Amino acid sequence: MQHLDWPFLDAKHRALAREAVAWCEAELGAIRSHADIDVQCRAIVAALGNAGFLRHAVATDARSAIDVRAACVLRETLAYEWGLADFAFAMQGLGCGPISLFGTPEQRDRYAARAAAGSAIAAFAISEINAGSDVAAMETRARRDGREYVLDGEKTWISNAGLADFYVVFARTADTAARNVSAFVVEAGNPGLAVTGRIQVTSPHPLGTIRFSGCRVPETARIGEEGRGLAVALSTLDSFRSTVGAAALGFARRALDEACRHAKERRAFGATLSELDGVRATLGRMATAVDASALLVYRAAWKKDTTGARITREAAMAKSFATESAQRVIDDAVQILGARGVVHGSVVEELYREIRPLRIYEGATEIQHLVIARELLADDTEKRGS
Repeated sequence: MQHLDWPFLDAKHRALAREAVAWCEAELGAIRSHADIDVQCRAIVAALGNAGFLRHAVATDARSAIDVRAACVLRETLAYEWGLADFAFAMQGLGCGPISLFGTPEQRDRYAARAAAGSAIAAFAISEINAGSDVAAMETRARRDGREYVLDGEKTWISNAGLADFYVVFARTADTAARNVSAFVVEAGNPGLAVTGRIQVTSPHPLGTIRFSGCRVPETARIGEEGRGLAVALSTLDSFRSTVGAAALGFARRALDEACRHAKERRAFGATLSELDGVRATLGRMATAVDASALLVYRAAWKKDTTGARITREAAMAKSFATESAQRVIDDAVQILGARGVVHGSVVEELYREIRPLRIYEGATEIQHLVIARELLADDTEKRGS
């Protein structure tokens, strides 16, 4: 992690990276040996909580802000070692993000504190079968009934479905306003909430569909103001989107290291692969992509930490560039390793399966490009008007 010496990071972030690397080497092997993915995820979350790492993704009181650079350092380190460890860390942050940013003191005490300790698993439930990037198409409803809300609808592609102890759920609270969405925290055992199935994806993760049928929650379960749920969701994604780029960076860096190691050991045509100009050129291109991704990721995180301002444009650039670059870097690593690169269970084969979803979730690359263009054009309009 040579970029740790770059100016976007402070001494505490460099120390955190060293601590995280040592922790991964000491802790993850035993957890990974267990075959059941739910058992693995619970063990990872508990271990991350015991190590104190989850406090960098979950804010437990109004005075503490999420250190985005710390979250990026941890996601990069965890992704380098094991994609599922990164997933478990990230979902605690994203699932608790609305509570960290907009929750009441009671909500933080009841949910965020447990999530930070690793004793409760969180989930972020916004996507639906016809409402992914197009959030305005959301069909799940929350109808007020006295001092309660009644939720009806279905959410899918939900990380930690069936594993989470609580879900942050987004639902329409007015039929006439497409953007009138509110956020609620719903506990897993709440009557009317059911996990209707798991979804198998390229790289094993706990992912599934949940249904709400007359699911009642008290009004104290609402996060933030009624009708302001989209602002809650967007603010959460604004804080965590650059960390997706950090995960991609960790995957890409591992792929580059695996490719370099293999190139120096593998002999072909009377020389090692590392002595062949074509392979050297590929490695140079890969290394450049990794460093460029790191600069964009940590610039976005640095701006959020130091100014507190929205980083919509910077986070979109970091997420889209880092994930797309990582896909190419990992593909190059597979090509350099040849047949070994496509053997099921090999490091680069696992990376190949891990990286593909990152180009889609938390905003597909194409959506990020539209966001960047929108921000760019808005800035241009403001400059001309001033």
